[in-house]
Amino acid sequence: MLPKRLQATDLAYYLLLPLVLAFSLYPFAYAIASSFKQGSALFSSDFWPKSWSAANYVAVFAEQPFGQNLLNSVLVAGGVVLLSLTVSLLAAYALGRVQFRGRGVLMMTILGVSMFPQVAILSGLFELISWLGLYDSLWALVLSDLIFTLPFTVWVLVTFMRELPRELEEAALMDGAGVLTVIFRIFLPLLWPAVAATSLLAFIAAWNEFLFALTFTLSGEQRTVPVAIALISGASSYELPWGNIMAASVIVTVPLIVLVLIFQRQIVSGLTAGAVKG
Repeated sequence: MLPKRLQATDLAYYLLLPLVLAFSLYPFAYAIASSFKQGSALFSSDFWPKSWSAANYVAVFAEQPFGQNLLNSVLVAGGVVLLSLTVSLLAAYALGRVQFRGRGVLMMTILGVSMFPQVAILSGLFELISWLGLYDSLWALVLSDLIFTLPFTVWVLVTFMRELPRELEEAALMDGAGVLTVIFRIFLPLLWPAVAATSLLAFIAAWNEFLFALTFTLSGEQRTVPVAIALISGASSYELPWGNIMAASVIVTVPLIVLVLIFQRQIVSGLTAGAVKG
């Protein structure tokens, strides 16, 4: 009876897998196909273009500072990941290894911060950004994105930090190692799967963030790619340049796909390790 159940499960898996892949990959395949079309071909029923043209990709970089926008997104997402991990590792050590009163309340407060929608804190955050003199700068985006990446990274790293053996920490402290040495030179290599997973998810969240980037930047040279794509315009107010938008979307999406493919093992290991004990 058991082998039959396993065979039925395997059959259902192989039948559903192509449907799930088609459903997931179709939007990206359509964007790729549309990015190489021009003129009336964008509205034809043919999925793949009859004549391939890279003019849309050239126009994306020629008509606006899209290269600078890409660099801005890299700097913002990289800064968010670096600051998130630095602060999260310190916070995870304090919350996961140090016993103090109110630790549970503090953890719930950190989690509660991530539940607020962006619009709810937009006005207050705008006042803070203006008071700090960071308006229309990349630092404004780095600071604002930390509000949503820090709670997630702290919670994930606290879970892993609690599982590390205390004997390792005690031995390092007995040898004269300081707290920072224990965190960054002893614990960090052991936390690599969790760090890789949280880093990539924080990078994706900062890379795709739109509302803060639209609100806290004004000049075209300070915009990130989500805002730059949203503001792509045609020759007139009645024209929507689908080809340019699709080309820009492909350019922005490809790096994320490459990163996920490179770190997929670390992501799965980081998000599932510790879920089952024993």
